[in-house]
Amino acid sequence: MTLTIFAIIILFLAVMEAAIPYLVKRTVVFGVSIPEEYTKASELREYKKRYALIVFSVSMVVFISFLLWGMLASPAEEQLVLVCTAIPIAMILLSLACYVYFHAKTTQLKRQNRWGENLKQVRVTDLSVRSQDEMLPWYMYLLPMVVTLGVIGYTVLQYPTLPEQIPTHWGPNGQPDAFTAKSPISVISAPLILLVMQVMFLGINETTKRSGIKLSATRTEASRIRQLTLRKYTSWFMFLISLLLTMLFSFLQLSTIHEGLFGEGTMLIAPFIFLLVIFGGAIVYAVKVGRAGEKIGTESVEGIGDVDEDQYWKGGLFYFNKNDPSIFVEKRFGVGWTLNLANPKGYFIVLGPLAFILLFTYFV
Repeated sequence: MTLTIFAIIILFLAVMEAAIPYLVKRTVVFGVSIPEEYTKASELREYKKRYALIVFSVSMVVFISFLLWGMLASPAEEQLVLVCTAIPIAMILLSLACYVYFHAKTTQLKRQNRWGENLKQVRVTDLSVRSQDEMLPWYMYLLPMVVTLGVIGYTVLQYPTLPEQIPTHWGPNGQPDAFTAKSPISVISAPLILLVMQVMFLGINETTKRSGIKLSATRTEASRIRQLTLRKYTSWFMFLISLLLTMLFSFLQLSTIHEGLFGEGTMLIAPFIFLLVIFGGAIVYAVKVGRAGEKIGTESVEGIGDVDEDQYWKGGLFYFNKNDPSIFVEKRFGVGWTLNLANPKGYFIVLGPLAFILLFTYFV
């Protein structure tokens, strides 16, 4: 089962990394904004194909080699976990290296051909678009928190019956493999961490809802559909993650409170199902957002183009714009959102909870 779980993770990562150039919006290629009329340039299409081919081919070689090694060598679980941690990191670094190369090529191509230099840059605003926003309301994110608070309360009531060693980590086989001494804090550490994560999801949802909706001057309707789809499915996907994490943490907490409540088979299959649902949701999210608005053609407006914001994107990955009040903006490479690193509020919303979790787990 451990081999199967890691194989699914590696395969999922390989497919998603290779597909990224085809999931981002059409007018952004490897983090570089391209005027609509040049998005189908043969050079750009070739760059995308080469990136996808390199990333997918190398990843498949690694994937097949990993499967053969895992089945023939029968490695120890510790060795398997170590290798399976290194492989995704290596795949991400490969994808990043290819991205950096093609980002430079695309930037050079745009500069050499002077794409967009003769276009009047126009910023489009539609005040009615927010009325069509289908992001979840903030109170929906309170539902998982109520469950978590209930689990914390139940744990406190059951404190006298808890074992002297409290599990802090579960292995791929679903069994606890790390423990800490029983204390009033350690017994509720897992649901407390979950609660902090749920607050973070709520904060991200609300700040994303308040972020600007950027429309294209040459594809106003298509960009409107994509922006609304991105916002809607981001909100739903984050809620799904919050809900699934609540179920998983509650499941593990109950197994700690009542030893033997769940059989070994259940302990093994529960995290596996959690993983499959998360990956399935991620695929649906990426496809829905990636295809949103693509069937709508370009509007016939000559001599104008979207505002070129390349200057605010460092390497096409990191967004710094003090003039933009948005905390989150749509990624230029990948599907989803990234921080406006020039807005300090984003650090508090995302890095604050993560720092708390790291410090809490270290000292507790």
